[in-house]
Amino acid sequence: MEGVKLARAGNHPGLICKMKSGWLVLADMQYLQGYCILLPDPVVSSINDLKPEKRADFLLDMATAGDALMTVPGVSRINYAIMGNSDPFLHAHIVPRYSDEPEEYLHNQPWSYPEEVMSAQRLGMMERNVLIRDLKNQIMKIRGGS
Repeated sequence: MEGVKLARAGNHPGLICKMKSGWLVLADMQYLQGYCILLPDPVVSSINDLKPEKRADFLLDMATAGDALMTVPGVSRINYAIMGNSDPFLHAHIVPRYSDEPEEYLHNQPWSYPEEVMSAQRLGMMERNVLIRDLKNQIMKIRGGS
């Protein structure tokens, strides 16, 4: 998977940090600010391909990313998704949800937004870098500075 190769080389544009189970990156789509993806390293087809200890690491890393996102102003909850239907390898979507989202999308899954909304709202480079830095710092704090 290209995202893991880029993260390993330190060249992923959304790289937040190395996690025990892989890499946490900011998703390209930022219509919900802070949308992240956890990429396992090594790459596997599904969570069922991992040994129990590695599964636990992946799920704990996913929840840790959610904990960090809960510090972003306005976030009211986190949606987690592991699907693998479109991209047939393990990865987790960690999507912050905001209480001020439009009512027609607030109680639906995050992909219920129209395509033009999902692809149009992007962060500027400075905003993106600040968000990446803040999430990385928050994860380090959650881990106890490690």
